[in-house]
Amino acid sequence: MKNRLIKRILVVAMIAACSWAVISAKTITGNLNVVPQPYSVTQDLEAAPFVINKSTIIAYPEGNAVMQRNAEFLASYIAKSCGFAPRVAPESKAKRAIVLAVDAGIGNSEGYRLKCDKNGVTITGGSEVGVFYGIQTLYKSLPITKDTGNVAAVPAGEVNDMPRFTYRGFMLDVGRHFYPVEYIKEVIDMLAMHNINYFHWHLTEDQGWRIEIKKYPRLTEVGSVRKRTLIDQKTQTYDETPHSGYYTQEEAREVVAYAAERHITVIPEIDLPGHMMAALVAYPELGCTGGPYEMPCRWGVFDDVLCGGSEATLQFAKDVLSEIMDIFPSPYIHIGGDECPKKHWKTCAKCQAKIKELGLEDTAEHSKENQLQTYFMGEVGKLINSRGRKMMGWDEMLEGGLAPGATVMSWTSPKPAAKTARLHHDVVVTPIQYLYFSNPYHNGRKGIKSLQRVYNFEPMPSELTADEQKYVIGTQGCLWTEWTRDTVKVEWQILPRMAALSELQWAQPENKDFNNFLQRLTPLLKVYDSRGFGYRKDLHEVYVQCFKCKYEGKSRVELTTLAGEIYYTLDGSEPNKQSMRYYGNIVVDNGVILKAVAYRPDGTTTPIATEKIGATVWTE
Repeated sequence: MKNRLIKRILVVAMIAACSWAVISAKTITGNLNVVPQPYSVTQDLEAAPFVINKSTIIAYPEGNAVMQRNAEFLASYIAKSCGFAPRVAPESKAKRAIVLAVDAGIGNSEGYRLKCDKNGVTITGGSEVGVFYGIQTLYKSLPITKDTGNVAAVPAGEVNDMPRFTYRGFMLDVGRHFYPVEYIKEVIDMLAMHNINYFHWHLTEDQGWRIEIKKYPRLTEVGSVRKRTLIDQKTQTYDETPHSGYYTQEEAREVVAYAAERHITVIPEIDLPGHMMAALVAYPELGCTGGPYEMPCRWGVFDDVLCGGSEATLQFAKDVLSEIMDIFPSPYIHIGGDECPKKHWKTCAKCQAKIKELGLEDTAEHSKENQLQTYFMGEVGKLINSRGRKMMGWDEMLEGGLAPGATVMSWTSPKPAAKTARLHHDVVVTPIQYLYFSNPYHNGRKGIKSLQRVYNFEPMPSELTADEQKYVIGTQGCLWTEWTRDTVKVEWQILPRMAALSELQWAQPENKDFNNFLQRLTPLLKVYDSRGFGYRKDLHEVYVQCFKCKYEGKSRVELTTLAGEIYYTLDGSEPNKQSMRYYGNIVVDNGVILKAVAYRPDGTTTPIATEKIGATVWTE
């Protein structure tokens, strides 16, 4: 009798404990307004949300392997946010389900509709790709409840969404610094989270050849290794440490497959006829002078390039690209075309003979050497087109006249984009001034201003007609890695500017608002944290910018932060809540020492920012 009583007491106690756990757990409801901003969002915050728990099922159309994979992705995302992975199953009538479906009636293959009420969530895409983007929105709408004891819920509402541009790209240069396959996959995961659908992989450079070519093994045996690396431009200091690395063809195929599962196309770039020092060191006969050539350990543009008049060199380019196209099924094959000095072409017997054979002459717009480059790239382009692919290159291709069917990446400024569109060639807009995340001048902008520079850029040239605008197929961010030696700096440069980029690529201009973007960015940063992605933490610090103003001896000062209220002093004292509060632009005497601090919503403060006014002045 006594043992039975003890058992009953224990059972009651356990039930009470479980009940208390359920009662004490809070339901945290997320927000369907995510980054990038969906086309339209309606939320009923008074209606009961859909609570995600361990009984939730993710249902997909039976027999559809791509949708099954989408469902598994969603389960893994929920596990990262909530600490458990819901069960994945073919179509089910079970209650409390997240149902994935395809309906061509959506009208856009990348578009989707997300509906949620207390009984479940339905994500319907124009294709399996559209469903994947709907999954990204659901994932980013979830609060992070893992290890908190709280429960995540999706608000009642509806999202109808589709992208602005069909081409939404990001480029990573691995020629200057090599990153292993596992990290390339991590970058691809970042792209997927931001609805980016093209990964531009810059595989060759003067300082390193990073992809195995079986017909030319010395490209990686010799061309993937440099003795040392420049680490300080001003002092010309080198690290004296060898740097090397390349991807086997099997590894490259592994990356292609990994990206394809996430509906991302990998575009390979073999940069030619310039930026080819690594190839010339391996095969000196490919150049105009025959060498000897030395592997560059510093950055810049080099006069030694592929010989534009040599049939053997042209065959080398075709052989390399033939193997590249065997590895990469991408519709685009990027062949560079940028920064190719013609110094040696002007004195090279083979180049001048080819110019004469082709009947090329200098014109007001194009030198005969630039036209020779167009010929060289056009011949390569014929091979690319014969394989059912499209040739892509940087905007220097315009200097000698565009080869038929070429797609241009407008990088030197936004202007070549308009010129290309007027020629009725497709163009991707990626100007150095806005979308090069490694640009040293614009990287000087810290915190929120580094985001604003990207976010406020409008990629569509205003001077184009409606017919010409259709040739602007998208926009791309780029990360060049001359000064990016490790993955910590890669992520510091990429994030969260990739969030601003994604909204530039995906959202309609009329739906963009920077202040609203900043509100939606805060929960996304928590997702970054949950994934272990590094990002610029100076978003939460006070950033001081001085601008010229009409008053002599004074500057207009802007203070920005993501943290909260800003207080500042101009007398050298430490700022606090009794100091002057910042509400907007202020005009301050040059030479004054400004100190500022921000109070976060949780009551903590940022480090104190100190700036001598006028010491660094930005232009508008």
